[in-house]
Amino acid sequence: MATTQAAETCPVAPLAPPAELVGWSQMAPITAGSDAEAAIALPIGLGAVATLLPTPAIRYAFRPEKPGGSVSHGGIFAFSVEAAGRYRVAIGSAAWVDVVLGTDALTSVAHGAGPVCTGIRKMVDFDLQPGRYLLQIAGNGTVQLPLMVTKLPK
Repeated sequence: MATTQAAETCPVAPLAPPAELVGWSQMAPITAGSDAEAAIALPIGLGAVATLLPTPAIRYAFRPEKPGGSVSHGGIFAFSVEAAGRYRVAIGSAAWVDVVLGTDALTSVAHGAGPVCTGIRKMVDFDLQPGRYLLQIAGNGTVQLPLMVTKLPK
């Protein structure tokens, strides 16, 4: 995974992300759910600018290791995996990320910083089987968060 670079050395317009993250360049608005039942569907491979909720308004399916304080933001999204493989969660901040199956958080297989100057701050990879998953975001400092889930090539 790439290393971060100081914002002042980046061009005004973000650089294009690598091919496996091309959906990051086409953000659509989405609003986070407050619990598993209200989780909004997040399409695989498409970027979104999420409007998050105040932490006290969220009922996480799995309590995040770093849930954030009462003034932080988070939310819950749902996504469906059609084919087994490695999937990457990319976000534009250092917020806490959990991928949840049922009430259990899955263990990531890799994590790191996003490609420099793209707006992707953090990436976390998971090996997933077909099924419905929750993406939980916790401890974000602002209401807005760019994010996406994408399947990585083999």
